[in-house]
Amino acid sequence: MRLTWTSAGALCAFLTVALGAFAAHGLKDRLDAEQAAWWATAVQYQGLHALGMVALGVWRERNARAGFVGWCFLAGVVLFSGSLYAMALGAPRWFGAITPFGGTAFLIGWAGFAWAARAPRG
Repeated sequence: MRLTWTSAGALCAFLTVALGAFAAHGLKDRLDAEQAAWWATAVQYQGLHALGMVALGVWRERNARAGFVGWCFLAGVVLFSGSLYAMALGAPRWFGAITPFGGTAFLIGWAGFAWAARAPRG
């Protein structure tokens, strides 16, 4: 059994729901307003890019030109959302310096997706 971008995206979406519920119930009284905002942003971006991975997986079944796009999305989730989750749970604020690298990975992924999905000339 091999992991596809569709299944990776679905797993990432599952974790999005689980992490959102964890914050709403398990962390509700433990996060200050800033930490809660970091967590909410992390969940939002993770969920959006989980759907992006699912879309990539479905599209890629018909066209294999964009293999790196999924890796960019996954790197973005780990770096962007991961650094925000970490700070929300008490990691040092310098973890915020990691966040833009994840945002850049998201941007490169979307640009690559757009480039690979462009209509053929003709």
